[in-house]
Amino acid sequence: MSSSISEKALAVIKKMQRNELDESIIYKKIAGFVKDEKNKQTLLRLAGEEAAHCQVWEGYTGIRMKPRRGKVFWYTFLARFLGFTFAVKLMERGEGNAQEEYALLAQEVEESVHIRQQEEEHEQALLAMLDEESLQYVGSMVLGLNDALVELTGSLAGFAFALQNTRLIALSGLIVGISATFSMASSEFLSARSEGRTDALKSCTYTGVAYLVAVVLLVLPYLLLSRYMYALLCMLLVVVVIIAGFTYYTSVAQDQPFFKRFGEMALISISVAVLSFVVGILAKKFLGVDL
Repeated sequence: MSSSISEKALAVIKKMQRNELDESIIYKKIAGFVKDEKNKQTLLRLAGEEAAHCQVWEGYTGIRMKPRRGKVFWYTFLARFLGFTFAVKLMERGEGNAQEEYALLAQEVEESVHIRQQEEEHEQALLAMLDEESLQYVGSMVLGLNDALVELTGSLAGFAFALQNTRLIALSGLIVGISATFSMASSEFLSARSEGRTDALKSCTYTGVAYLVAVVLLVLPYLLLSRYMYALLCMLLVVVVIIAGFTYYTSVAQDQPFFKRFGEMALISISVAVLSFVVGILAKKFLGVDL
């Protein structure tokens, strides 16, 4: 450890050493279950670079650190269940804050400039890894999810005032939702086949699964709550949460803006729900139906 390094710079070096150690282990663990050989080699290369950076920082601190098991477990878990692209890009987002720390270190540690250049190369390597199957079919999932949120939110909101019975609303919603799931999936299949694509079955499966998950989540409040207004408000909250979650996932994995897409989808879904609720009121009044 050099005595010429300030305490502030040393604290930054210790933080970076720990992060590089954690990330090198995370990359290795993810590479262990990634099937594609190109992705595996890229991850192992990143792991090697992070380990090398850790050794450089260790030369300054003189401390052999242990990895943070919680962080390693968390990002490995995310990689298994949400895809390695999402997990590593979420982890690498922290490098944006690290750039300011590198700028401070450059005045005292020359090696930090070289390490910073390698860290920037990580972003390019990660962009080349966007060939996960789940990411290839994000368009199909967005189509199914968006259509389900708009159509079913409107239907359930309309049923809410027209029927005013949570069990009847749930029954109607399930019938409409499941029928629409098959319709949406078959339409995606026929569309893909007409384009000559060989992945028509996978594409329609992703669309159908996304639609069906949305149906279950939106109908669930009407099965759990007895008052239809409470169920309606809970359903709208679920809609916002679904949109926020999926938009965040795509914004990280595909480097897309979060707030713009979230605002568009939320505004459309909520607006349709409000209009459908009004239609339900008018339909009940003019048709003279009283359940």
